[in-house]
Amino acid sequence: MSIADLQRAAQRRLPPSIYGYVHGGSEDQTAMQANRDAFSRWRFLPRPLVNVSQRRFGVTLFGRRYNAALGISPMGVAGLCAFEGDLALARASYEAGIPFVLSAASTTPLEKVVQANPDMWYQGYLPADHHVIEPLLHRVWNAGVKVLVVTVDVPIASARENELRNGFSIPLRLSPRLVFGGMIRPHWLMSTFAQTLVKRGIPHFENFTAQRGGPIIAAAKGDHRAGRAAMSWNDIALIRDRWPGTLLVKGILRAQDAQRARTLGLDGIFVSNHGGRQLDGAVAPLDALPEIVASAPGLTVLLDGGVRRGTDVLKAVALGAHAAFIGRPAMYGLAADGQRGVAQALALLTREIDVDLALLGCPDIADLNPAYLCRADLPVSTEPTQLNALTPGVAATAF
Repeated sequence: MSIADLQRAAQRRLPPSIYGYVHGGSEDQTAMQANRDAFSRWRFLPRPLVNVSQRRFGVTLFGRRYNAALGISPMGVAGLCAFEGDLALARASYEAGIPFVLSAASTTPLEKVVQANPDMWYQGYLPADHHVIEPLLHRVWNAGVKVLVVTVDVPIASARENELRNGFSIPLRLSPRLVFGGMIRPHWLMSTFAQTLVKRGIPHFENFTAQRGGPIIAAAKGDHRAGRAAMSWNDIALIRDRWPGTLLVKGILRAQDAQRARTLGLDGIFVSNHGGRQLDGAVAPLDALPEIVASAPGLTVLLDGGVRRGTDVLKAVALGAHAAFIGRPAMYGLAADGQRGVAQALALLTREIDVDLALLGCPDIADLNPAYLCRADLPVSTEPTQLNALTPGVAATAF
């Protein structure tokens, strides 16, 4: 009935080490918790006696019309959650009519994923090496991908103590905890692990560069993050110059960086702290959103981090996001029931968006603005100027 139900189902089906990878954050996991807490600081100011018999909650992003202001963020090694996990995510999102971003840390060749979802976006972890960047751009474009997302908040590996304690690492090593965890989850062992080995062999990282990467179960031959610590805005400028399609950066939390992206001619940004999986203590994307939106007019702003309900999507859109993207909820659905589980997660959130719009008294999601919200920790005001004073950087909007 909810994403929380899918989370519990995923926890029952996945080995503890893999569930810990999907569910956890870095260090003390305070950034991950802050992402959820940020949504609870906002309350709705619903409008009664509005005709909401017909609701519209679709959105146009980069010339393409989607069925909801919702998307699936890039998530690595989805094949650990279900057999051919990348394809399951791609197919479910395409059938639901929402955007899907394929992670560079995926184990299905992007050319095969494009066949399952011709509208997919590609997310790259790019080093400051033009000899790596340019061939990859050619490969992605020739595959038919038109939207490129460059993640910029992973210069080096974060300290994910939760994963280390559970015996999880990338590349995977057959630690005692990992092996034992697989043995106590026989359904996963047969439907995911064994089926993958029999039908596909040992998975490889297929999409980090223009060439096939190494197997996911191997001793590391150099960190796949190598070279990213030197990446700068100059490299983003080069990518903009070389990439003929739509270009976004993911991992923006400062207004100045949003302005820089706009100046360089980027088409959009993801306001994101990597789901709390990188810098622990980083500001929650929802808290950073209003100032970023105000600082970069004309830039498509997407948000991910902490979205679990349709009300979360509406709050993000009311504060200026064009759409909100999910990561863990899609992985929970994938682990629970493969492609059907992902479809269920999307259906749950889409239904909630529809119902919540009606209850809010806003029949068109495009009309959402900060006047529909008030801060839970401050006195309620229905005066537009006072209300928007609670949202730094957002211009006052009249009722």
